[in-house]
Amino acid sequence: MTQVFYIASAFAVLGAFLTVTRSNALHAVLYLVLALFALAIDFLALGAPFIAALEIIVYAGAIVVVILFVIMMVAGPAASGEQERRWLPPRVWVVPALLTSTLAVLVIGSLAATGTQAITPTTIGPREVGTTLFTTYLIGVEVASVLLLAGLVGAYFLGARD
Repeated sequence: MTQVFYIASAFAVLGAFLTVTRSNALHAVLYLVLALFALAIDFLALGAPFIAALEIIVYAGAIVVVILFVIMMVAGPAASGEQERRWLPPRVWVVPALLTSTLAVLVIGSLAATGTQAITPTTIGPREVGTTLFTTYLIGVEVASVLLLAGLVGAYFLGARD
């Protein structure tokens, strides 16, 4: 199961990298789906099938559909490539590259210090997830829902024709 975890993790990192480097927004969304499915496989390998199902249903299903809806409403595929090239000149990648390399150094240093440990599966059920979301993280869940609503309203007004 450890090999499956590492292979899926490699696909998740690759999908995330391709998501942020594509100039066509629709291609980026497809790579995002690849990264989300790979993360679901990671959750399965860790022994959390409920979280894996939530990953696929909520993120790879609902959120990606909302993203595609906003892309179709706002710009469309024809204008997105050139528009994103103008928004993302090579100089804006300097800070994210520094942050990513710092994170990579920290992760590699942490793994070298402790050594690689075996992954122990744990079982997380729907009751534990629901209880935690609606007690400990209630404010965060509500803030996320308001943020998603604000994004939807903003996308509607950006896409509205005069």
